[in-house]
Amino acid sequence: MGISLAKGQKVDLTKGNPGLTSVVIGLGWDTNKYDGGSDFDLDSSAFLLTNTGKVGNEKDFVFFNNLQGGNGSVVHTGDNLTGAGDGDDEQIKIDLAKIPAEIDKVAFTITIHDAEARSQNFGQVSNSFVRVINEQSGEELIRYDLGEDFSIETAIVVAELYRHNGEWKFNAIGSGFQGGLAALATNFGLQVN
Repeated sequence: MGISLAKGQKVDLTKGNPGLTSVVIGLGWDTNKYDGGSDFDLDSSAFLLTNTGKVGNEKDFVFFNNLQGGNGSVVHTGDNLTGAGDGDDEQIKIDLAKIPAEIDKVAFTITIHDAEARSQNFGQVSNSFVRVINEQSGEELIRYDLGEDFSIETAIVVAELYRHNGEWKFNAIGSGFQGGLAALATNFGLQVN
């Protein structure tokens, strides 16, 4: 059984799991049924951040249109358009040993595609979670259930992996944003047209 975290908690990832080199970040959610008429399409993304808290370039933004970053150390397994079914809705694979030295953090986010046009927000989403899985064994190491803290937000910084004294740690963030993916991208240093 993995460690269950609350918002704001941090935990060692590699120190407590010697030999751990590759993990899968699983993100999941359910959408509440309502009569808005549009399907929900939630998207997970990863931002590879330098010590400035910003991405070095566009290649360090991993999402459904750019499935790899960090010289192949971060790989998005693909876009789930419906979120149907149990378990992880989207996954991002991380090879911790291959993350470039200039990358201090990997921030994981969930956004609602076309949220404004579809009048959707995270108040209509439930059971959101992120978990860290040992890719070799399939064991769940860490889980963070986001709870129902969101209402009008259309993007969430869910969690981050960060380097500290040569080890990787996990931080449960759970911070909401308005403005969807564009707001997040701008926050992390990308120019949005």
